[in-house]
Amino acid sequence: MNIELRHLRALEAVGEHRSFTQAARVLHITQPALSRTIQQLETRLGVTLMVRTSRSVRLTAPGEVLLQRSRKILRDVQAALTEVSREPEFRVGFPWALPDPWFSRTTAQFEASTGVGLRLSRRDDIHAALLDKTVDVALSRRDISSEEVECVELAGEVRVAAVSTRSPLAHRTSISWNELGQYPLVVNTVSGNTRPTLWDDPHRPRTILECHNYDEWAALVASGRGVGATPRSAMASHGHTGVVSIPLDDAPPVPLCLAWLRGEENPLVRAFHTAAVAHLPERPRPEDSFKVSRGPINRADIGIV
Repeated sequence: MNIELRHLRALEAVGEHRSFTQAARVLHITQPALSRTIQQLETRLGVTLMVRTSRSVRLTAPGEVLLQRSRKILRDVQAALTEVSREPEFRVGFPWALPDPWFSRTTAQFEASTGVGLRLSRRDDIHAALLDKTVDVALSRRDISSEEVECVELAGEVRVAAVSTRSPLAHRTSISWNELGQYPLVVNTVSGNTRPTLWDDPHRPRTILECHNYDEWAALVASGRGVGATPRSAMASHGHTGVVSIPLDDAPPVPLCLAWLRGEENPLVRAFHTAAVAHLPERPRPEDSFKVSRGPINRADIGIV
């Protein structure tokens, strides 16, 4: 049985994103190449690892077992390579689009000040990635603090409405936050930020369509089954041909949070936080996509000084 690391990486990517499109993008290969790799793995094992439909990917019971084992194998391999390598790296996990040029400037300062390369790692369940230690810090669109994870809000980003290009709303120049709540709402329950509870009760959406990652969310909105709300940077960098963004009036900003394991002694975490805060805009303007949170950051309170 000839199983290679590329087979396990392909399984991990598809299992993580539940989407061949996004998994291929993360692996920097074509979808046909990814499909062939998964088929090779299934043929060599003699089992079906996943069931693929036009809208989703579902792992079978053997697929789930192998996914969990593969994650550990890949973590161990990466740890061994890092241990013997003279070129350490700092892994930043994120669920989807990051605001730019803020992140580019943060990366440049971090690498210049530490001499360590920064590697991005997209993860839908960013909290689990921290616990698994597959990332060193995480940038999240919501507070993911827990007993194991420390989380601080860095800033807030402008939220826009996302509607199907076929929707009557597609030609609007703006939509009020409360009006958006009158329509069925598509909610990414794993890595999204928009929740029905963000609306006051009289204006809260009554119909909710749940999904589990950004790609599923975009597909549901494009189909016209519901509307969504997301950071403007997400629409700019991860747009869908069937989805258009509309400015939202009076919408709450989307938080950008930095998270790490509690008790973490890694000095690179401190260096990354310093670089991230250094490049936050000081005086947000109405036309800016990225805005500083109203509450000041007390660095002593979050354990990074």
